[in-house]
Amino acid sequence: MSTKFLVYTALMTAIIAVLGFVPPIPLTFIPVPIVLQNLGIFLAGILLGRKYGTLSVVVFLLLVAAGLPLLSGGRGGIGVFAGPSVGFLLMYPVVAFLIGVIRDLYLKKISFLFLFITILLIGVILLDVVGAIVMGLIIHMPLSKALYLSLTFMPGDILKALLAALIGSILLNHSRFQQLLRTR
Repeated sequence: MSTKFLVYTALMTAIIAVLGFVPPIPLTFIPVPIVLQNLGIFLAGILLGRKYGTLSVVVFLLLVAAGLPLLSGGRGGIGVFAGPSVGFLLMYPVVAFLIGVIRDLYLKKISFLFLFITILLIGVILLDVVGAIVMGLIIHMPLSKALYLSLTFMPGDILKALLAALIGSILLNHSRFQQLLRTR
């Protein structure tokens, strides 16, 4: 790993952490709040690709596990990995990796629509479905009810996907940003 990509990974980890300063929106009927940090996870995969994007998310989660209150609402510590949010948290690196794989494969022909559909399928639907299933198992909620209640996340997650696709398509198609990402 070059120093340049080490810095990019650290910067993306910091961006994800800063997004945690935005207060969560608690929901009375589901124990998982609406958070903005998903946006950082999407951007990690889009901007840094599968290797460094995933690494930045893993570093973020390790910092959370070590006790730093970096999750939205000031949550942190190993206990969050035993709570109802664990499915979402453990899917973060998977989502960054899968979005990064698509980004790496199609880097030369990235468009807003392509990114949006990728994020919608992987970052919104996959993340919400797996997160809801694990949440349902942890809080002993019927699977159908957990999946139904997770639809609450969809409008906000679609907006985050739109924003991530917009940022990603602008940056990945900008010549200066392309120069920054070159490995040589």
